[in-house]
Amino acid sequence: MKRIIFLFIILCSIFFVGIQPVHAESIQSFKTSISVASDSSMYVEEKILYDFGLTDRHGIYRNIPYTKTNEENDVYRMTIDEITVRDERGISYTTKFDKTDTEIQLRVGDANKTITGTHMYDIGYRVQGAFVPFSDHDELYWNITGNGWEVPIKQVDVSVTMPFITEKEMMKLACFTGVKNSTSSDCSIEYTNGVVLAHTTTALSSSEGMTIVVGFPKGLMTINEAKKVNTWFKELLAKIVSVIFAILAMLWYIGLPIWIIIRWIKTGRDPKGTIGQAHVWFDVPKTKKGRGLTPAETGTVVDESADLKDIIATIVDLARRGYIKIIEKTKNDFYLEQVKQSVRGDTLESFERTLLTKIFPGAKTTIRIKDEDLSGAIGKAKEQLYDAVVTEGFFPKNPQKTRTMYMVIAGVALFTGNIGLAIIAFLFGRHMPKKTVDGVNVLSVANALKGFIVSQDRQYAFQAKKQLFFEKFLPYAIVFGVEKIWAERFKNLDITRPDWYETYDTRVFNSMVFMNHFSHSFSSTVVSSATPTRSSSGFSSGFSGGGGFSGGGGGGGGGGSW
Repeated sequence: MKRIIFLFIILCSIFFVGIQPVHAESIQSFKTSISVASDSSMYVEEKILYDFGLTDRHGIYRNIPYTKTNEENDVYRMTIDEITVRDERGISYTTKFDKTDTEIQLRVGDANKTITGTHMYDIGYRVQGAFVPFSDHDELYWNITGNGWEVPIKQVDVSVTMPFITEKEMMKLACFTGVKNSTSSDCSIEYTNGVVLAHTTTALSSSEGMTIVVGFPKGLMTINEAKKVNTWFKELLAKIVSVIFAILAMLWYIGLPIWIIIRWIKTGRDPKGTIGQAHVWFDVPKTKKGRGLTPAETGTVVDESADLKDIIATIVDLARRGYIKIIEKTKNDFYLEQVKQSVRGDTLESFERTLLTKIFPGAKTTIRIKDEDLSGAIGKAKEQLYDAVVTEGFFPKNPQKTRTMYMVIAGVALFTGNIGLAIIAFLFGRHMPKKTVDGVNVLSVANALKGFIVSQDRQYAFQAKKQLFFEKFLPYAIVFGVEKIWAERFKNLDITRPDWYETYDTRVFNSMVFMNHFSHSFSSTVVSSATPTRSSSGFSSGFSGGGGFSGGGGGGGGGGSW
């Protein structure tokens, strides 16, 4: 019995002593240094400290993509050359180079030798075509590590040396970590004296990577973009389209222009209204059921377009009606505060409710206009405005869709060299939307109201002295484009500051100053938030407005051991 117990103890000792901790492969550090030249080419140096653990391996492989794809899935090719692979002493590794349609594959190491433990791989290469120009800035959107590594990466450090030095406030920076399409930002990034520094704040697992975005003012350096790749399918499609256009040449160059003119004569002109044109009118247009049209609806009927000024007028009108408070904390720095939420059964129209819901999502009750991207809310509200004027019977069909059809014809005609058709489609297409009789009647009343607003006759002075008239008709003056004239009538009168408007300015309320500041601030903010999300070549910006994420932009790839 004692012998059995003794043998059991020996066997257990051998078993437990024989167990060794598993030392898995990993990248201890991934240090990338990017030096940017004034022609927007850049030299990339990657210092990869790779730990093979106790496993016998030959070396690493590293895949470096040289193509990137835009929003329309068009492929653009960058130039990558001057590739070197060295150890920490500057001695070149044995490296096999392969190239596919999308990436360069490096196989580093000797097939006749095996290695273990930690080794340094210093990979350098030059890139042309990494930068993308946008309407308001230039940008480097670069995947530093790639999301294709088979092993975890414990630490990533990045430095980007720019060929210029500018103020921190003029730089836009972002970084993303995680698997591809992740918007996590377990990283930090800053700009100091011409150098962008970034690093991860947590380790990256396999298939996770780090991406940076660097935006800077236009004109600081020459941007040479990547070259578009024409695939065989698109080339074939272009030939088919050319054949079709050749067959239909007579109809395209002669028949279609004549058809557009005839269609405008028959269906593009407004009918006569049933009410006469009044010189002035002191009330707003109404629907058949007697509901007064909102300023935005009125503006859409008048110029047959849902414009940004219609949205600005709606914001002011919602404030006047108690839904919003407009707060100007400093000059041209406006905040919107939700006073009360819309509820089912209230007097809000669908586009007004959409604006409130999207401007103040969830439990949010205050926004700073300069910090928000309102383009989505405005776009949806415009769509509903067009639906509203069609539903109320002022247009037989959506005027924007009618115009768009002819603008597409004009664009295609210009592209094919059919200048005559392009001019006819553009000129007649703009005026092709047609109002109904009810729409013409609304236009007559609206023009009469505009006549009152712009009139400076003495007999209208008594209305101009009333606070009610100023606030009620201010949004309508905005959609007519005469808000400055309307405000001018009140600037020297004893008009008190509306309770829906707060300002840092303690001087007597000046209607002209308020309108100039608010309309300028709102318009410039919406334009700036809407325009920079895509480049002329179809690439989205890497910042929040454009949907930045880990694995986006150029660069990337991955690797492992072999």
